[in-house]
Amino acid sequence: MQRTKKAIQITDISEFKSKLLIWAQQFKIAVWLDSNNYIQKHSNFDAVLAVDAFSKIETNYINAFNKLKAYQTGINDYIFGYLGYDLKNDVEHLTSNNLDELNFPDLFFFQPKKIFFIKGTIVTVKYISQFQKEIETDLVDINNPKPNKNKVKTKNNIKIKLRIHKDEYYKKLNSILNHIHRGDIYEASFCQEFYSENSVINPLKIYTQLNQISKPPFASFLKLNDKFLLSASPERYLKKEGNRVISQPIKGTEKRALSKKEDLKLITELEKNPKERAENIMIVDLVRNDLSRSAIKGSVKVDELCKVYTFEQVHQLISTISCKVSNTIHPVDIIKDTFPMGSMTGAPKISAMKIIEDLEATKRGLYSGAVGYFTPKGDFDFNVIIRSILYNKTKKYVSYSVGGAITAKSVPEKEYEECLLKAKAMKQVLLNSI
Repeated sequence: MQRTKKAIQITDISEFKSKLLIWAQQFKIAVWLDSNNYIQKHSNFDAVLAVDAFSKIETNYINAFNKLKAYQTGINDYIFGYLGYDLKNDVEHLTSNNLDELNFPDLFFFQPKKIFFIKGTIVTVKYISQFQKEIETDLVDINNPKPNKNKVKTKNNIKIKLRIHKDEYYKKLNSILNHIHRGDIYEASFCQEFYSENSVINPLKIYTQLNQISKPPFASFLKLNDKFLLSASPERYLKKEGNRVISQPIKGTEKRALSKKEDLKLITELEKNPKERAENIMIVDLVRNDLSRSAIKGSVKVDELCKVYTFEQVHQLISTISCKVSNTIHPVDIIKDTFPMGSMTGAPKISAMKIIEDLEATKRGLYSGAVGYFTPKGDFDFNVIIRSILYNKTKKYVSYSVGGAITAKSVPEKEYEECLLKAKAMKQVLLNSI
């Protein structure tokens, strides 16, 4: 597919990004990915917007990866979209029978007519060539946003409910601990949903506020007709660049402190915390095993182990695992070999997924899946959908989920507190928005 390319120097890139997102709202399908200029080693651009589907694939989990493989191969162009958590049922003999009030398709990707890549103060526009005449008029429209006559105000009567209440949460955690003590699993990522019914929100406003207070490296705004993902994710799932593949699982969380001295103390404590390190190392081993299915023999290595990364809301332990892959392996097969990401399942992976399916109250759907893109060369980059608000506009249903890794050393009360800490930003923007 031929694309027309144009590079533009922008004086105020922050203002341009805001205007670009406003302009994007006119389209039925849009994906926005933003690193918030977070300093990281593995970044190709600062932000990207993809809008307006020239072609697309939308499917449930049945044979989903093969369908994606055929689509990606046939298109041979940029495609943007997501992988829902329940694609696990395509990878293994598993099921997802829990409540689902959001109704996102299990897999969705589209070939955008228009893409904007932002790096520093340079915006590189890549339009499918038959739409190149629209570049100049679009740039004028972006820089001169029209008043939104149908502006949606967030109602201030949002009431957030818990799908699993505290006492029941403790019972379910003790059930997981019993599985661990019996040797069924070593670790499980157990998640719970917070939700609000009959709620009308302004998705762009909520996303903007969530992003401002979190400033994560893998933020995303996704619009799929009447469904929205507003994500402040700090975690990368998987990236392929050339023959190198990296995964960066997060396991281990500590709150931020008000003073720099106390903050440094918390960082040191997190680095040395045996329970948090054990969580992380178990998942590192799982990711190494997953990557080895696709990797050139002997190429899997741990580049960083349990390094503390600091974000606006929390400190996190992150490890980086990499490998080399052959030119003959299909990029979709690399994803299939590692999906779902170990940081959101537990270990051993299949046993953990069966147990959490039995104990969780809702279908995860898009939560703990991944959003990202493929390039024409078959490279890709995907985040982990956590710290995210999901919204079905038609059903007026708002949802966010949080979870934690349960190990033999887990204390239910502390795990519950960690969930509330992770949920803080989402709750804050929903309750404070009017």
